[in-house]
Amino acid sequence: MNCLDSNSNYALFMDIIRLHGLNAHMAFTKKGVYPGQPQLLFCLHKNDGQSQAELAKTLRMKPPTVTVMLQRMERVGMVKREQDKDDQRVVRVYITDYGRKICAWVYQETQRIEEGMFHGFSGEDEEILNGFLIRLRDNLKDSIDSMR
Repeated sequence: MNCLDSNSNYALFMDIIRLHGLNAHMAFTKKGVYPGQPQLLFCLHKNDGQSQAELAKTLRMKPPTVTVMLQRMERVGMVKREQDKDDQRVVRVYITDYGRKICAWVYQETQRIEEGMFHGFSGEDEEILNGFLIRLRDNLKDSIDSMR
């Protein structure tokens, strides 16, 4: 078996994912934000008061994983959990004022990372790449759906 060409599309995607993740991890851990938490904060910022089950489904994570993330985030004051007033079996999750500040900071950091990623690209280059990425994402989703 031959080694994968480092400039193949597959190898390039893997490098981009790894390097993007490393950039994000290095930036976010400065404020105590850990993997998975930015998406959860963005999700609550957009639609506050979701149940833990809704969050797990939206984030495509297992409920126990979301529970552990929420425990960590609750300890530092980014979120709070409360029993649903109408259904005591449901726990709702709310972003706190501190969580909103962290969410805004994380958003600024993601913008900074994106600006660095697209350094030297024209607006047209970015639009073309965005179209390609959307098509790739949709193709991969279709592939997963066809395997089910």
